Amino acid sequence: MTTQGVGDAWVGNELRVVKKAGIPVTLHALMRPEKTYFSSPDIAEMAEATHAIYPMSKRRVLRAVLAAPGRFGGRFWAALKDACFAPRETLRIRAVGLWHLAVACHWAAQLADEDVTHIHSQWIHSGGTVAMYGAWLMDRSFSFTGHAADLFRNRSALQSKIARADFIICISEFHRQFYIKNGADADKLHIAYCGIDTSHFIPRRRTRPESTPLHILSSGRLVAKKGFPVLIEACGLLRERGLDFRCTIAGSGPDETDLRTQIEAADLGDLITLTGEALKQEDIPDFMYSGDIYTLPCLWAADNDVDGLPQMLMEAMACGLPAISTNLVGIPDLIRSGETGLLVPPEDAMALADALMRLGGDEELSQDLAEKGRSHLIDRFDLQNCLEPLISQYRARLEKP
Repeated sequence: MTTQGVGDAWVGNELRVVKKAGIPVTLHALMRPEKTYFSSPDIAEMAEATHAIYPMSKRRVLRAVLAAPGRFGGRFWAALKDACFAPRETLRIRAVGLWHLAVACHWAAQLADEDVTHIHSQWIHSGGTVAMYGAWLMDRSFSFTGHAADLFRNRSALQSKIARADFIICISEFHRQFYIKNGADADKLHIAYCGIDTSHFIPRRRTRPESTPLHILSSGRLVAKKGFPVLIEACGLLRERGLDFRCTIAGSGPDETDLRTQIEAADLGDLITLTGEALKQEDIPDFMYSGDIYTLPCLWAADNDVDGLPQMLMEAMACGLPAISTNLVGIPDLIRSGETGLLVPPEDAMALADALMRLGGDEELSQDLAEKGRSHLIDRFDLQNCLEPLISQYRARLEKP
């Protein structure tokens, strides 16, 4: 069973569960990630064992392409026909896809002596194209999980991937409907949430004395899709309404300078702390225990990037915090508004401020949402349970003669 390597925190957590279930996995990636968000030895071991395709010699790729008709026979010509003539989103994506077919020729030749049963791509843009063609050339089954940027901002050859996939893992009901609208057979689709190991998070929501400011938490990579400018605007509204609060946004990323400028321009520097540092997995519980409410006002960014189902929301709820987010993509699977948290429309600072005021002034409601949110999370998003649809599909491929 071949998949793609460790980068994001949820990938490492998923791989832990898959390996624990006895699925033999070999990790491959287009390139090694610049950093991971773990410091644990087992993830470091996985990362070290990952086979990186890049860097590679273009001369070797050329030799692999020239040898491909003899090595892979009609499968090469069928894959080449797909790369040249199947529907593509843009001409650039078609050109890049031809290169990825060439890379797949090189990769598949390297795997010729290995016992590869099935190839699964954790993302479905560039790496997914190489995975699809590699599986095609080797005559192996192929599957994928799609998330957000890989399906929307960086979509590439999606129709071919849907058609070639033996099965598709959907991370929410939104994703399942999205694939059906794009021509997928419903029988191929299996929902397996990108969950968390809830045993790592003990609910410890603090009881806030009346004289203590409400502490609002948010976190994530400082990029447009997280909606942090909306949160900053909402904080300005909270100040106008006289709410005694402070807000901490933990994370790093390319929008840090712009966010600091917005905070300074609104004269909110005494109320909002922007840490500028990414949270390590191991530090998340202590961060969550320091707050009263967690919010992540996700939005659909101008570059078409969006969060599929943010793991940070799950981690906050696992730590016992009431959560507020937006009714976007897979988030409504996690937060049922008024039952397991609160949802507001994306890019609506007024609605976000209203929700924060509501929870800040109603401890009974906050506690009820926190408790029901964590219960829902354990029932449907705990890694020990939510990955069973994926593991069952892996087992079925391993059991085929």
